[in-house]
Amino acid sequence: MFLVSGPKLVIASSKAGLIGSFPGPNARTTEELEEWMQQINGSTSNPWAFNMIAHKTYDRFEEELDLIKKFKPQIVITALGSPERVIESVHAYGGLVIADVNNINFARRCADMNVDGMALICHGAGGHTGHLSPFSFTAYVREFFDGLIVLAGSISTGQHIRAAKLLGADLSYMGTRFISAQESNAVAEYKSMIIHSTYDDLRMTNLFTGAEAYYLKDSIINNNLDPDNLDSNTDGFNVSSSQDKIKAWKDIWSAGQGVGLIKKIESVESIVEKLESEFLQGAEHGN
Repeated sequence: MFLVSGPKLVIASSKAGLIGSFPGPNARTTEELEEWMQQINGSTSNPWAFNMIAHKTYDRFEEELDLIKKFKPQIVITALGSPERVIESVHAYGGLVIADVNNINFARRCADMNVDGMALICHGAGGHTGHLSPFSFTAYVREFFDGLIVLAGSISTGQHIRAAKLLGADLSYMGTRFISAQESNAVAEYKSMIIHSTYDDLRMTNLFTGAEAYYLKDSIINNNLDPDNLDSNTDGFNVSSSQDKIKAWKDIWSAGQGVGLIKKIESVESIVEKLESEFLQGAEHGN
């Protein structure tokens, strides 16, 4: 939820019965990040999650880890790197560590590190994506891991959540579905682009971060680039000088393959009510 989720979205999600989350770089400074964490802790007693970039080049890693120790989010999600450096600190206060994984080999390594859960980033996920089908990915990981499994990738409806449960997942990631929420930090143009775009409007590239991700083609065009002739990033993933990179690409907007299923801007409460209704409809039909 890069540049989308902040305190308002996390608090609204948590109060609606979800586990709200946000990535650290969404706060421009560590001082602002501290204010966000304090605000969330003061507004909800329900679980919330902090998404931390774990890559070795991330320049705010140590500062964010100190804030994790101070504010003790119930769940810490590690992304784009090994969870190994955060496990001891989070387990020390009784928190859970969930690692984002997008391939089987990395999933095995995370299992050996004794993470509490894994988020399986499947093909079609918004932002940084994977290549595996959710059908094979969950089955493979369940062969060697009995912890929490979160399924990610184009999950947009209550029926999708039910399907994830049938595949053996405990939880579902939903990102794109909440970009257009009234409480999200996405600018009005981003929200409008979400509700007027379809799968055909997505382009996958590693140009902007060094890792493959889906982006909305119109946002690429608006930055004077040709979405169908993008160069490849040959330097690999690197998040040193992270805020400078964010400023450079802040108007390049990502979304997952479920983008075409989102039709309007609405509150988190309204979205959750619809998801719950769709989920229960699936149960009534024996699915």
